[in-house]
Parts: sequence; C-alpha cells; structure tokens
Amino acid sequence: MLPQPENATLRVAIVDDEPLGRERIRALLAGETQITMAGEYSTGEAAVAGTADSPPDVIFLDVQMPGLDGFGVVHLLQQVVAPGQLPVIVFVTAYDEYALRAFEVSAVDYLLKPFDRARFGDALSRARTRVRERKMASGAGEAGVAQLLEQVRELRAQHDAAHSEQMRAEARFVVRSASKLFFVRAADVDWISSDGNYARLYTGGKTHLVRETLKSVESRLHPRQFVRVHRSAIINVDRVAVLQPHGHGEYVVTMKDGSRLTSSRAHSAKLRSLLNSG
Repeated sequence: MLPQPENATLRVAIVDDEPLGRERIRALLAGETQITMAGEYSTGEAAVAGTADSPPDVIFLDVQMPGLDGFGVVHLLQQVVAPGQLPVIVFVTAYDEYALRAFEVSAVDYLLKPFDRARFGDALSRARTRVRERKMASGAGEAGVAQLLEQVRELRAQHDAAHSEQMRAEARFVVRSASKLFFVRAADVDWISSDGNYARLYTGGKTHLVRETLKSVESRLHPRQFVRVHRSAIINVDRVAVLQPHGHGEYVVTMKDGSRLTSSRAHSAKLRSLLNSG
C-alpha cells in the first residue's frame, strides 16, 4: 500500500452537545482544503453508533457531554472498531483539567476553548500527519498492525488504571444487532460467560454477544458487584438466588433467571465473602 499523500482528503466528524461548538468547528473546516464531513453528533452515544461501521479519519470530540462523555466515546470505539481504523482524536473543551487524560488515551491534540484559526490549523495539521503515519504503518504489513494493536492495549490499560473506579461504576457495553448498535448497562447484566474471543451477556432473559474477552470485560466491572466464579463465568452478586455447597469448597450458584453455575474452589472464597458482606 502506498503512503497517503499529504494533501489526501480527510473524512472528519464533529461531536459536541452544543450547537455553537459544532458550528464553530464546521466554519473553520470550511476554510480548509481536502476535507469531507463524515457527520455531526450532539451526543456521545450517537457518535459511537454513527461512526462504528464507517470510522472517519479524524474526530473533533468535546470532552464534557451529558451521558457518555468524550473519554467514554473513545473507550467504546476501541471496542467496536478495528485498531487500524480507529479515528484520530482531537479533544475540544473549555477546561484544561482534562489535558493529561486526553493524551493518556492518545489524542493527537487538545483544543482549549476559545481557540483561534491558527491554533485550529495546528491541530488539523497534527491530525493529518497522524493519519498519514497510520496509513504508512498499515502498509508495512503484519508487524505494523501488531505494534499498533499493542499500543492501543497499553493505552487502554493506562487509562483504566487511572480511572478504574469511575469507569467500573458507569460501565456499559456496545451490542450489535443486525441493523444497529445499542448499549447495555453493566448493572443490568445477570451474568457473563466466555465465548472464545467474545463475551456473552445474559440479561433479562436475553443474551448479547460483545467483542471482548472475559478478562477484558472483568477489568471494567465493579469488583464489589461482579465476581468470577469460574474461568469462563462472571456473575452479578445481586442476581444470585441460591448458593448451595457442592463439596471440596465448590458451590452451585442458582441465578434469579434460573441459570445454574458451579463455582471453582479457587473463586469460591471471594464469592462467599461478597455474598456475606451484602
């Protein structure tokens, strides 16, 4: 694959809950060449649903939005978009307190409102350069893709470690249906099983498949609400109906939806401790 030329057209999306914020960036982009608008979104949820199947090259992303904020958008896109297709992120906000977090999730730049055309041009230039570098890396073969994947994993781990409590409390999953994306809150999940490189969510008598390993899912769940009972199963302790000793330190766990699981000895102590504390 040939490297992307410097004047290649960029597909750009804007995400901001404030109409004036979207209008400002749209006006600045109108003065630039080789730009194609890929969409405007007023909520984080709409942005994920609208860009997951056809990711733009660059997203100008507001940090503070009701519901799903800018960091939540990045985290969910990392789940549903292949690493080599993740958009380049330019965060936009009126508050400089988020700058460190922005670069922890590998944002290419951070625009602090109010910004002028020159500052915006610098950010756009950095975004063009990052997109071009990614295109060149993708043409370098398997090694380049593997390196990019590893970088994404490391950045995600750093972000989760710094803000795990908040993210676990507000965890949600992106679920694909035949024609749309929708969200499932972790608090609504009864239990979760491993299905190869996927995880299967059991909630309200329904099941949903998400593109995450059980280990990845576990890292985003609140440890006082969810516990692994087996190497291939995690339960919501609030959804346990009956816990029966099964010998050798094991338990048979009957969930409120009727599902029956057997805990392994290695995980039974934590399960018993959580249930007793509740």
